[in-house]
Amino acid sequence: MSARPVKRSLTLRGHRTSVSLEDEFWAEFRRLATARGAGISTLAAEIDETRGEVGLASALRVWVLREVKAGR
Repeated sequence: MSARPVKRSLTLRGHRTSVSLEDEFWAEFRRLATARGAGISTLAAEIDETRGEVGLASALRVWVLREVKAGR
């Protein structure tokens, strides 16, 4: 896995956006989305709605970290 961020395109509420995360975060984000029965764009849109002034990539990383720490 790469330590460099990898850019991927997502569709959030009908709009395309790009997010750069490290491979490890993408892998965990996909795993967590699958466990919830959601696609990564759907889950990213949910996180996007509550992130406030924080950048989307940072919000996704923090969300993944919190979920992993919670044992999910």
